[in-house]
Amino acid sequence: MTEIRTEGIAALAAFLNAANGTDQSEMTMQMLKLTEEAGEVAGAWIGYTGQNPRKGQTHTLEDVLSELADVAITAMVGIARLGGDPGVVVGGKVAVMEERYAQLEVAE
Repeated sequence: MTEIRTEGIAALAAFLNAANGTDQSEMTMQMLKLTEEAGEVAGAWIGYTGQNPRKGQTHTLEDVLSELADVAITAMVGIARLGGDPGVVVGGKVAVMEERYAQLEVAE
């Protein structure tokens, strides 16, 4: 199994920075790309569940997982393009969430 390589995320960010620049307009497009990718997750989920009776089931669970990965990658590239370290930023956020959820009681 391949794990996330932050070097790969940094390389994607560097490529986009070189190709498209880093002005505010370009960074806005990077943020909007997240919305586009999230919409693709929604479409894949609708297709997986067969929610549209006219079309039926059009996607697989693997399609949904792939689209979710696109969202995560796009977010990490955005973090890198803004000068953050995706491993540190995401890792820090996971630690905060782990602490928050560890304090919750789960009804059994």
